[in-house]
Amino acid sequence: MGEENSGLITRDFLAIERTHLANERTFLAYFRTAVVFLSAGFAILQMQALWELRPLGWFLLCLSPVILLIGGMRLVYVRRKIRRYYKS
Repeated sequence: MGEENSGLITRDFLAIERTHLANERTFLAYFRTAVVFLSAGFAILQMQALWELRPLGWFLLCLSPVILLIGGMRLVYVRRKIRRYYKS
């Protein structure tokens, strides 16, 4: 932390840290959404009473990894952008 951020004042360093934390929170929101879609898809497929909603269950199961992939790619993209912008 010391030498690579030596040109930054405390306020700037704290702003960068807040941005990192916001980026992680955003990824966790994507992750949470993916888990909810995955569990809802499994629940719909397992319940006999919701037999007519099976296509929705399959759609949610297929959409879950896509959402997780988008969240992971966004996490890495923003992290690299922050590092590149604030590189000494």
